[in-house]
This record gives sequence, structure tokens and C-alpha cells, in this order.
Amino acid sequence: MTRAPAHEAPLVLAITGASGAPYGIRLLEQLLVAERRISLIVSSHGFRLLATESEVKDQAGLRAAVGARRFDRFVTVFDDGDRGAAPASGSSLAGGMVICPCSMGTLASIAAGTSRSLVERAADVALKERRPLLMVTRETPLSLIHLENMRRVTLAGAVVMPAAPGFYHRPERVSDLVDFIVARVLDHLGVPNTLAPRWGNAEG
Repeated sequence: MTRAPAHEAPLVLAITGASGAPYGIRLLEQLLVAERRISLIVSSHGFRLLATESEVKDQAGLRAAVGARRFDRFVTVFDDGDRGAAPASGSSLAGGMVICPCSMGTLASIAAGTSRSLVERAADVALKERRPLLMVTRETPLSLIHLENMRRVTLAGAVVMPAAPGFYHRPERVSDLVDFIVARVLDHLGVPNTLAPRWGNAEG
């Protein structure tokens, strides 16, 4: 089988129920600005999170929040309950996967390989196919169980990126903190961006 270059394959983006809805929305928006094709999976808890933290009550609200025209052009939505959907198979090409935000429950299931949902199965596929898997976790404090699960997925090939923004860029708004984390995710995906100043670069 001839594989398409990674940058031509869609990126799987999952939004789960950990606090941090603005991170997921901003990341999706910026990936669409970069014209990346997205396979989008939002868990039921993810939609509850979006409604609670960002007043995005459903898929239509998310579409409007990130730009309807780009959403329609680049996003394919998958039901988290459909474990037979394309992202559940290694034969379905993908450029990698990001879970943003990633709940501790989702982390635990991926670490254990239980694959109870499409989000978890798609992450399992990313690991077994040796594709990038970024997990933007958001929880504090962390128990030993959380830390052990992070260790397990890291050993399996994932990159755990806690949503812990820096302050050396002197943030003035909440959006500056959000952009700090989203910029780091985009960097790991190889997506050019100027969302946040870089250390040692006086011009930002």
C-alpha cells in the first residue's frame, strides 16, 4: 500500500471532558486557518465541557465558533460512539492525533488499551501505527495513578503536554495563555504559527 505524505493525511482531533474548552476551540480554529484536514471527535462529556466553559452547545455552535466555511471545507465529524468509524482503523491514513483537552479518564483508558470509545480507539491506533499522539492534559494536583498513566503512554510513544502556560511573555489576557499552549501543540505538529512569542526572540 502506498502511503500518502503525513501532511496530506487528515489529523485526528479529539475534545474530551477535561476543563480547557478554549484550548480545543482555538486549536481547531488555527488548524483550519492552516488548511489542515481534520477528523473531529467530540465526546459527550466534551460537548458538555464546551457548553459549560465556552457556551458552545453543539456541533453547529462549534462550527460557528471556528468559522463555518473552513469547518465545512476541512472537517469531517465522527461520533465518539462509533468504534467502526475510519479513525478506528490503522488502514485509514492520518497525520497523527491530538486530544485537547484530555481528561484523566481518557488518559487512563488509553494507557490501559481498553478502547471503549472512538477517541480511545483512535489513540490506540495512533500508538500502534507509530503516529504522533499529543495529549493535552488538564488536572491538578496529579495522583500517582495519573502520573503512572502518563508514564505508560509516554513509553508507548505519546507526548503528554499538560496545559501549563508560561508567563515570560507577560500575558495580558486569558487568550494569551490559551495561545501559549496552542502554539506549543502546533509546533509539535509542524504547523507554522506566530501565536506566542518565542524565548530569545525580541520581536516575538
